Amino acid sequence: QLSEEYGPVFTVHLGSDPVVVLYGRDVVKEALVDRADEFASRGHMPVGDRANNGLGIVFSNNEPWLQVRRFSLTTLRNFGMGKRSIEERIQEESDYLLEEISKTKGASFDPTYKLSCSVSNVICSIVFGKRYDYKDKKFVALMNNMNNMFELMNSYWGQLYQMFPNILDYLPGPHNRIFAEFDDLKAFVAEEVKLHQASLDPNSPQDFIDCFLSKMQE
Repeated sequence: QLSEEYGPVFTVHLGSDPVVVLYGRDVVKEALVDRADEFASRGHMPVGDRANNGLGIVFSNNEPWLQVRRFSLTTLRNFGMGKRSIEERIQEESDYLLEEISKTKGASFDPTYKLSCSVSNVICSIVFGKRYDYKDKKFVALMNNMNNMFELMNSYWGQLYQMFPNILDYLPGPHNRIFAEFDDLKAFVAEEVKLHQASLDPNSPQDFIDCFLSKMQE
């Protein structure tokens, strides 16, 4: 509706942040494909600044983001070079998913959780080098953790925090639960990283964490 009045490119203000909106295939293609290098930077995300000190693939910006992105893409592309390929991991997980579905014996069911488990397990296999049983307590806690984070970040309180972080940093409220969930996730990953550090063979990395640790040593 706004584009009908203001055209395919317009600005709205979320709190003090101006947000440029692109509406329609042509302007989106021009920005993200035809002029991709000019639009390669990431948007400022206060949640990421507080939770991850602005680091990582999701929350970092400019050169640090480009470096991590470049490394991640190269690493993922190289999986299968003497290691288990991503395709193989997906095929393996699809068998487990079909097994779970067959347990319903044809009765109707909500597939959301089972599908989420299968996708998450492929990611776990790539990052951690192992999959989890769908009823594994650590895995269930990880799934709940991720779901809670996304729900909280997309809630009214989460959106308000993105707009007014300097104020909400000092106020109590549901938005603070976002960072408690982040802490739980980081603790889970840190435990896996310690295990990988103890068994790391730089000449034979088994998963993404092994590759990342080897790159850090370089």
